[in-house]
Amino acid sequence: MKTKLFILFFALSSTFMVAQRKLADKFFKNFAYVKATELYEEAVKKGDSSEHVLTRLGDCYYNNSRSKEAALWYGKAVNKYDKVNPEYIFKYIQSLRSIKNYEEADKWLVKFKDIQGNDSRVKDFDANNLDLYQDLASTEDVIVKTQNLPFNTEFSDFGAYVAGDKLYFASARNTDVSKRYGWNAEPFLDIYYVTISEGEDGNKEYSSADFINSSKINSPYHQASVAITNDGQTMYFTRDNVNKRNRLGYDRKGTSHLKLYKATLEDGVWKNIVELPFNNDYYSNGHPALSPDNTKLYFVSDRDGGFGQTDIYVVNILEDGEYSEPRNLGPKVNTEGREMFPFVNKDNTLFFSSDGYLNLGLLDIYKSDILKKDNAEPENLGAPYNSGYDDFAFFMNDDYKTGYFSSNRPGGKGGDDIYGFSTATCKQIIEGIARNIKTNEVLPNVEVKLINSTGKIIATVMTSETGAFKLDADCDKTYTVLGSKKDYKDGRKDVTTSLEDGKVNNADLYLTPLIDDNQIVINPIFFDFDKWNIRTDAEYELEHIVDVMREHPNMVIKIESHTDSRGSDRYNMKLSDRRAKSTRDYILSRGIAPERIESAIGFGETQLLNRCSNGVKCSAEEHQLNRRSYFYILEK
Repeated sequence: MKTKLFILFFALSSTFMVAQRKLADKFFKNFAYVKATELYEEAVKKGDSSEHVLTRLGDCYYNNSRSKEAALWYGKAVNKYDKVNPEYIFKYIQSLRSIKNYEEADKWLVKFKDIQGNDSRVKDFDANNLDLYQDLASTEDVIVKTQNLPFNTEFSDFGAYVAGDKLYFASARNTDVSKRYGWNAEPFLDIYYVTISEGEDGNKEYSSADFINSSKINSPYHQASVAITNDGQTMYFTRDNVNKRNRLGYDRKGTSHLKLYKATLEDGVWKNIVELPFNNDYYSNGHPALSPDNTKLYFVSDRDGGFGQTDIYVVNILEDGEYSEPRNLGPKVNTEGREMFPFVNKDNTLFFSSDGYLNLGLLDIYKSDILKKDNAEPENLGAPYNSGYDDFAFFMNDDYKTGYFSSNRPGGKGGDDIYGFSTATCKQIIEGIARNIKTNEVLPNVEVKLINSTGKIIATVMTSETGAFKLDADCDKTYTVLGSKKDYKDGRKDVTTSLEDGKVNNADLYLTPLIDDNQIVINPIFFDFDKWNIRTDAEYELEHIVDVMREHPNMVIKIESHTDSRGSDRYNMKLSDRRAKSTRDYILSRGIAPERIESAIGFGETQLLNRCSNGVKCSAEEHQLNRRSYFYILEK
């Protein structure tokens, strides 16, 4: 007998835990994470430590950005179950990193990579930059704004390079000289600079352009393409092959080539101009660029042994001021065409221009991780950086969001112009007013949550006295806007944003009051035919009763339950009474004191809501309408 009782008890407990889990799942699905957490944790206390419950608890906290608790529950799941979904391992790693438990996160990252070796989120990154990778790999839409800069002229202006508050560039604007370049009948290029400042509106402002502060750098011929060391004391630049008498030097075929030079800053003036030792009268070297640590110098050359017309090379800058032998960057960068204008930003990403890859036309700007990965392939930056014309001389500021490039695209001021760019995430606004759905009155102090497509709460705001709220959202995303207020059912609106930056989306919310005069009003509590057990959908509704009574600790109610007309009057009276009492018992099981429910009485089929009395043929739905319960407030 004891064995049978134990089996019966175990079976009933299992049934209860399944029901508890289903109810929690329903709240979880509707983003009611606090209520779901309460129910899942109750299930754990009652012995349900299944993978489903543990990971859902982790999700409840993770989606609310409560990393400490999320790590606790994800940790229980991944340590208990060998084949837990890898996505939960990833969330566990993120939660551990959020609470700065990097050592444990590293251990689980190794396991995650073993299971998900091809996952793009960690494929090429170690544990120390997992979060950075997730940011960089984001598919958020980025708005790029470009500006033709005010100091451009009708002549060629290109090759912006920023050092401190100075922007250096090459320009053919010097019309005071008689010498003209035969290629385009413009004056020869000189190096100029402008000073950058911040205007009252927060935008960059540029001074008038002036010659670089040196009497030695600008010769009667071309000089361009500046690179300056981090300490601001050394400049590398390109110049025509000019001899000591300021005359062009030529090879045996009568061609004058470009060479690289170095200058140092003394008392605010660029002096001590030195030709680099790997120059040659028989080929060109130009377009210098420095590595972030200034130990390498990249440049362009048409020397023998390359892959195409011009290739990108690199030399090591040695401690004694000497240079290593030039090395070609290889076929992952250089093609049979022209590779030109290298630039390396502070995270060691190489940018360059080329006409040797599939492009929009002429020179396009590319980026490559070749300096970090041997097999990296170049990526075309696309529009608006690139056009059907020559686009080149890319420079990025250390903020990764702003910079400069040069182009001879239509609509400019001269042959080549310098363009500034700034990037920003495409953003939209979701706004609305929360109202009482019955009276249409505005509702202040409604908690409004913005929830993304994975169920994570992105932002939370409170409505103003006028019921208004406003939320920032990303473009091209699907969100749920959820409004919650005590003594009201949640209001909900789904919003899908477009790709239009700055668009305002309306999401008015309508909340249903739970208290109406002398009743707590919820959706009907339905019962299956001839049954009195509480279904999951009924439990979900009864939780509103529980919430209201918790908010009003002195409230006393009575419960009335009703059946449909099928069955005898006497049987239905007993059935409805059982239903009323099972409804009462569920509320009591959620911690409400027994004295707060004065009575729970059944009225059988004596108060039908429709025509479906004895002998009338009705549908199952019509009969179900009569199987219901009411909750009357006796004391508040």
